[in-house]
Amino acid sequence: MLVIAVGAILRFGVTLSGDLGGATVDWAIVGDVVMAVGAASLVFSIGWMAAASRRVPEADERYGGARRPGRSHPTTD
Repeated sequence: MLVIAVGAILRFGVTLSGDLGGATVDWAIVGDVVMAVGAASLVFSIGWMAAASRRVPEADERYGGARRPGRSHPTTD
């Protein structure tokens, strides 16, 4: 979210033009690129978290294939 905010500030809040190493810098374009990177990373992280929340804990090899101690699991009768 911070990257999107910085991009929005550069896009809409900065009105100066500058030269950087002999090349003219258009800060509005820089802001657009920063906002696009921030939006892409936000979508990626939301997808990552959604996928991580659906994972089912598997048996742990360190405990002989049993579930880890302290974890509740459904019993089969």
